[in-house]
Amino acid sequence: MITALAAAKAYASSGAMSVGTVGSIGGSQNKGIDFGDLLKSAMTDAARTSKVAEHRIADQVAGKAELIDVVTAISSAEASLETVMSVRDQVISAYQEIMRMPI
Repeated sequence: MITALAAAKAYASSGAMSVGTVGSIGGSQNKGIDFGDLLKSAMTDAARTSKVAEHRIADQVAGKAELIDVVTAISSAEASLETVMSVRDQVISAYQEIMRMPI
């Protein structure tokens, strides 16, 4: 089951400790990673690992790759996809919570 813990671990492993660029007193900006950039990076990584897995499968069918390489690539692609889906679920949950707030 995909949990928020998986998303938190993925976020922590990305090395991003400050999200967003929030202006502070005096108009200076905090130099952190933008949340949109973090999501874009996660999506790009998921697509890249899926392509690598597809190429490993094709190589194995052609007899050019070991089965363990294929399994490892598929496992990595699955982990990336689960991370993206977990983040998506949390964003949807947060949006729904905001929409339930009274004005």
